[in-house]
Amino acid sequence: MNSAEAADGTEIAWTSEGEGQPMLLIAGQATSMDGWGPTAELLSRYYRVIRFDHRGIGQSGKGEAGRYTTRLFAEDAAAVLTAAGADLAHVYGHSMGGRVAQWLAVDHPRKVRTLILAATSGGKCPQVGTQPDKAALEALVSGDMSRLEELFFDADWVRAHPEATHTFFNSSASAWAKARHFKASRDHDAWGELGSIQAPTLILQGTGDALTPLPNALLLREHIRASVLVRVPGAGHGLHLDHPETVGWIRQFIARKSS
Repeated sequence: MNSAEAADGTEIAWTSEGEGQPMLLIAGQATSMDGWGPTAELLSRYYRVIRFDHRGIGQSGKGEAGRYTTRLFAEDAAAVLTAAGADLAHVYGHSMGGRVAQWLAVDHPRKVRTLILAATSGGKCPQVGTQPDKAALEALVSGDMSRLEELFFDADWVRAHPEATHTFFNSSASAWAKARHFKASRDHDAWGELGSIQAPTLILQGTGDALTPLPNALLLREHIRASVLVRVPGAGHGLHLDHPETVGWIRQFIARKSS
């Protein structure tokens, strides 16, 4: 395990595996780096995969309460890339991690080779169909793994991967940190800045995602120039884990954009 120093002195834990072009994985709300599980392992066959724990999560420090915003989480991510000696990386963000990745691409364009956004949005939007339904939101805030599983993953995948499922939903974090992660994700608003993103962008969206419904991905495609949207039929919010075919699509996208 390695450590990067954030702007306020907070230690951000990170790790690296594999060889090749660097790929930074940015986890979702209150989720540790270990939550990437089999996806990180698969990606590390082709890239140098760099993962980290957000502040307040896992092995990273707590830091200042005022720095719990998606834009400042992106500064933590930039510090990790610097510490890892990765001047330019593919950046893959899931859910809140996708929101953080947006800011990294906006504020540090020279660090982002390609951008992959999964199950995420540009922030609050009044457009019909962009908000999670009430039952999904209640399940999310409940923290009840049995209620969350069906929102994130296919039931067969859960039965086949009990350890990965448990790890994903059971990150080490205090109630204090979890509340601030929830607020950071809820308050995210990058719609006005997304047009400045220069990195080739792949958007992955499950058509069955009740937490971040499909209209969010459609809006991301409209706001991010020359972005590509791939809809994953029936997939829920955790498509980055239970749909390993997405790794193949990511590799194809990166290969096309690198040629």
